[in-house]
Amino acid sequence: MIKSFDEILAAVKTNKTRRIAVAVAQDEPVLEAIRDAKISGVADAVLVGDKSLIEDISKNIGLETKDIEIIHEPDNTKASRMAVSLVSQKKADMVMKGLVDTATFLKAVLDKEIGLRTGKVLSNVAVFDIPALNRILILTDAGMNIAPDLMAKKQMIENAVYIAHKIGIELPKVAAICAVETVNLDMPATIDAAILSKMNDRGQIKGCIVDGPLAVDNAISEEAARHKGIHSPVAGHADILMAPNIETGNAVYKTLNYTTDSKVGSLVAGAAAPIILTSRSDSPETKLNSIILASVAASAAIK
Repeated sequence: MIKSFDEILAAVKTNKTRRIAVAVAQDEPVLEAIRDAKISGVADAVLVGDKSLIEDISKNIGLETKDIEIIHEPDNTKASRMAVSLVSQKKADMVMKGLVDTATFLKAVLDKEIGLRTGKVLSNVAVFDIPALNRILILTDAGMNIAPDLMAKKQMIENAVYIAHKIGIELPKVAAICAVETVNLDMPATIDAAILSKMNDRGQIKGCIVDGPLAVDNAISEEAARHKGIHSPVAGHADILMAPNIETGNAVYKTLNYTTDSKVGSLVAGAAAPIILTSRSDSPETKLNSIILASVAASAAIK
């Protein structure tokens, strides 16, 4: 089983090199990630945005642009639409947000004519490489769905399971995260968690094992699960944490990112192609890891 980003990267290098369309590409951290992805053999790029700014930044960071297509479009809205169109026309395999606000970028992604809608829920899937756990941990959703209902949570799980399969986790264990481990009628998230678990039992959610409600401690720690007397194939061994709302997901994401010795990459799943929607505060390494994930999502599953 894949346990680190280094292993994911090694597997990606055996696949066909993918192409990223970057919307409003005149952003230094994004271009640093593109540079590193190109050097690593992960992906090539087509850069859409202000050509002179892109070339100036590229020169400063050592990104060789003679083999990279640059499309001059200084208008952010038009640049976003053009980058998305390249993917919908199969001229690129994934789209990445550059120096443009998320609303403008997502408006292009969701456009009925040129966008990447499939009718599925779009959800953020973050993949953490945490040495202390000695395994990959997947989190959903830290950035897209504010207060998902039951059916949205089902699709969030399915999106995360899709990514898990792509990175070589054949039967991912999914923990529906709540504050407690028992159903409480005053806590609707626990009811949803129990229903999702039963839906999995009845084959309505496939390709994984779902259990809940579970708290974060007994989802990832065998000792915590044992102390609380929880007997489950998921408890203590979760590969995927499904947060009940965006506040929980965002808090877990940032806590793991800033307080653990971990690597992280994320993408938006559920669209017709991978969407790289990293934060402006994310490091070039995180952006590179996100490109690696998107390349996996656009390729055959890792065996």
